[in-house]
Amino acid sequence: MTAHKVLRKAARSTRRQEYSASTKRALVEVATELFTERGYAGTSLDEIVAGARVTKGALYHHFSGKQALFEAVFENVEEDASKAIRRAVHTNRDPWDRALGGLRSFLAVVQEPGYRRIVIQEGPAVLGYERYREQEERSTFGIVQDIVSGVLSTYDVSPSMVETFSRVFFGAMSAAGSAVSTAEDTARASAEVEAAIAFILAGLRQQAEAGGELPHPETMDVVGLDDPDDPADDASEEDEDVV
Repeated sequence: MTAHKVLRKAARSTRRQEYSASTKRALVEVATELFTERGYAGTSLDEIVAGARVTKGALYHHFSGKQALFEAVFENVEEDASKAIRRAVHTNRDPWDRALGGLRSFLAVVQEPGYRRIVIQEGPAVLGYERYREQEERSTFGIVQDIVSGVLSTYDVSPSMVETFSRVFFGAMSAAGSAVSTAEDTARASAEVEAAIAFILAGLRQQAEAGGELPHPETMDVVGLDDPDDPADDASEEDEDVV
């Protein structure tokens, strides 16, 4: 094969790849618009391929069906949200300001129509709870870990406790996001969530700057349980009997 034929074959291959990529991108973009406006159940594949100006064969070349296409849309929306939050986080050097910046960006994201409909409202039902949580953790849990690691850097905290704090805050943020996105007044709900979490962060910051320490699991007593070897517990029981 001559060099000219090789180059021509490579050019055809590149054009096919570019066309394939643009077709897939068009399908995801149209599906995103329709899923946002009408929801998963209210959107048909015929409407999607018509909007993207492709055939159903082209759709099935890229996706096994409607649910697979929704998952691609979900991942795309989550990725865009993660990028926006990361940009907000990295515009600040102070870890506490980074935390607040990430919080505000997240609360802005969950008010967007596409995120509200596709991720919050449709995601759990279409993907199933386990798959939904996997996707959510893959896209945003790492951001929460980075933020928590930063604000806890002044404390003597083990990696396992950083993981625990991250899980707790991730769960709280997920619940807060759902509450804001489904509220009648999303702006007010967002402001209330920001105020509540900012209050918690302010307390942690004040304690850190005052040289305070976080409690360690090894030094904490389980609330409501008496230590059988603690004489103080026996004494208190005897006092109760006397009374």
